[in-house]
Amino acid sequence: MKYNYEHIVILGAGESGLGAAMLAVTKGFSVFVSDAKAINPEAKDFLETNRIPFEEGSHSLEKVLQATLVVKSPGIPNEAPIIQKIKEDGIPVVSEIEFARPFSKGKTICITGSNGKTTTTLWIFHILKKAGFDVALAGNVGASYAKQVAQNDAAWYVLELSSFQLDDMYAFKADIAVLLNISPDHLDRYNYQMDKYIQAKFRILQNMDESCYFIYNADDVAVVNALENTSTNAVQAPFSLSKPLGFGGYVTNETLIINIKTTTTMSIHELALKGKHNAQNALAAGIAARLVEIRPELVRESLTDFESVEHRLEFVAKVHGVEFINDSKATNINAAWYALESMSKPTVWIVGGVDKGNDYNELLELVKSKVKAIVCLGVDNAKIKETFSSYVAEIVETNNAKDAVREAYRLAGTDSTVLLSPACASFDLFSNYEDRGVQFKKAVRNL
Repeated sequence: MKYNYEHIVILGAGESGLGAAMLAVTKGFSVFVSDAKAINPEAKDFLETNRIPFEEGSHSLEKVLQATLVVKSPGIPNEAPIIQKIKEDGIPVVSEIEFARPFSKGKTICITGSNGKTTTTLWIFHILKKAGFDVALAGNVGASYAKQVAQNDAAWYVLELSSFQLDDMYAFKADIAVLLNISPDHLDRYNYQMDKYIQAKFRILQNMDESCYFIYNADDVAVVNALENTSTNAVQAPFSLSKPLGFGGYVTNETLIINIKTTTTMSIHELALKGKHNAQNALAAGIAARLVEIRPELVRESLTDFESVEHRLEFVAKVHGVEFINDSKATNINAAWYALESMSKPTVWIVGGVDKGNDYNELLELVKSKVKAIVCLGVDNAKIKETFSSYVAEIVETNNAKDAVREAYRLAGTDSTVLLSPACASFDLFSNYEDRGVQFKKAVRNL
């Protein structure tokens, strides 16, 4: 697909928007940045320094519709009136990733899924970096892909891609695509239709040919069922925790095995991160590393010495026998399920926030067997109380991290765990999940 780059309009002045603006200017294109909200001082300084015209506080339809191509922030839904109007005028709307791809010579390893994206992306990046690759980190983590393409194009990019980014990608082709899992998440952006969300995730396969590889979770029913109805020319390299695979990776008898060109094996107890979900993440990362011909010895070493991701099952502190775990990045039911499943001690569960259509019944069995008390951290906790009140001795409500931590500590008792794994977005009480995690950790350290 060819785009007309005569006049680029960028919607949103966040990390991806500024990166797209930098690339557009570097390539000599006319560019205009429009943000419906206030632009932060640092971003404004960048735009002014580079003499990039911009507006903030609203989108001027007349200016926006002068575009020959619109690059939009993934946070703007396609149903937004401004996007509908742009499309009615026949102006293509693309993501920053789609916009930047033609200007990069680097190969891409692209990771998507409902859970584990960031961990797996960082793990693959860690392995390639350790192997001496000229590699950059982008997408939902690291600096903007477009910015890095503009400043210092790398030979390899490891890209974490959300469904929102994939929605606006058309000509993009991944050299290696990774699909970790699919469970209900962000359904509010897909009219609460799971099929539409699955279709968005499977856009990662677009344009892939026989020279490309598709790494996927062979244990995930939604992924396997969708793949049966999807045509792809990519070479498939599945992973599984339950069955041996000829080309791909699996776990058997607590041994991780990767069959790519040669056989790489190691004990799952050597993995840097624990839990079944991290065994899956390690398999995906290890398969990707072997596909780019990184030595088995270095793959094993890198799967052992990788450091955990902040806000994802992050150990914070142990206070008088009570362990505190920060899993603020768990913004959906499936992520919270993984967190609860990995708990080995009686647990006080801090949960709540902005519900994205959660079915808490999926967590009932785990709550019955592992949770001794619940602390709600959100504005509206009715659904949580309704689901769990018959199964948990005590449920308390709080509206800030400090009170949530104090209540959880009071309820825990010695040799217990306090787990912040909200299963919800954070925007009712916090600016984002990072803010929620930071405030949680601060409150723990102030006990």
